[in-house]
Amino acid sequence: MSELSVTTARVNDFEGFREAVHGSHVDVMQLERGKLRGSLTHVGIGNFSLSIGSFSAGIRTQRTSNEQKLIIGMLLGSSNRVTHWSYDMQPGDVLVIPPSIDHDGRFFGASSYAAIRLDLTDVASIFGGATDLADPATWSVKNHYKADPRLGAIAIYRLRKIASRLADSTGDLPEQSADFWRRSITDAMTATVLHSLPSDTARLHMSATTLVRSVENYIDMAGTRPVHISEICTEFAVSRRSLHRAFDEVLGMGPVTFLRHKRLCDIHSILRESDPTQTTVARVAIEHGFIELGRFAYYYHTLFGEHPSKTLGARPFTRSLAVA
Repeated sequence: MSELSVTTARVNDFEGFREAVHGSHVDVMQLERGKLRGSLTHVGIGNFSLSIGSFSAGIRTQRTSNEQKLIIGMLLGSSNRVTHWSYDMQPGDVLVIPPSIDHDGRFFGASSYAAIRLDLTDVASIFGGATDLADPATWSVKNHYKADPRLGAIAIYRLRKIASRLADSTGDLPEQSADFWRRSITDAMTATVLHSLPSDTARLHMSATTLVRSVENYIDMAGTRPVHISEICTEFAVSRRSLHRAFDEVLGMGPVTFLRHKRLCDIHSILRESDPTQTTVARVAIEHGFIELGRFAYYYHTLFGEHPSKTLGARPFTRSLAVA
């Protein structure tokens, strides 16, 4: 099991915001008139963390850190100009802050942001299918990635929903679920970075059919644990573009859709065999990587023609005595 913790601190002044920031020394100075109010939410999954903060007035931040953590930040929203170092930031833009690098930012109005902290030693396992990103050297220099407006909006929405969903499920998560959520958060945070990579024109080392069959075998061996697309890319040293082309050619659907169908089938089997007095649909859904229960129920009903609650209550759990 992996410990899941979600804490939210409400702040009523710039000192409170400074005190609420975890893991680094951050000096905060208020530069805009008015009462500063805000909040800072920390989602911890084992030694992985996601922070989402918001504040109502313009501030100046300066960070000094000796910790050996890579910080990847994203601007979620702003009412006015935002700069980090010399970069002008727009919502969805991603900022890379390497370990032990000082950082300064200027927020000219109410803003919100998200940030994750990673060990450089973890990037190879997370980005194994994207050669450049799997190299720790890529993350050793500060950088700014401009977001595609559509992808940025999707990433912002997903990050907010993941944090909200996990806040409703504090406690321990099975390690297999914890790994999926870590990958999902990292995936949303780095979608802009991945989108900035050059088009993948390299030929696959194996045919599309062989790759898809190998992936299917790998997923079968994983049993009922949720498998994230980044895990597949790492395992087979293939980029997402190449993986998508192979699945589209062989199955007529992308790998994300295929993996979602696999998770739905696993959930159906689990609900079918579970005692409704001991299991909830919501708990099974989050352990298999679904953020929104409404959307999950839609996917489930579309695929199986029944609601998950009906599947859960379909089989009686009274056991008849065997006749001697």
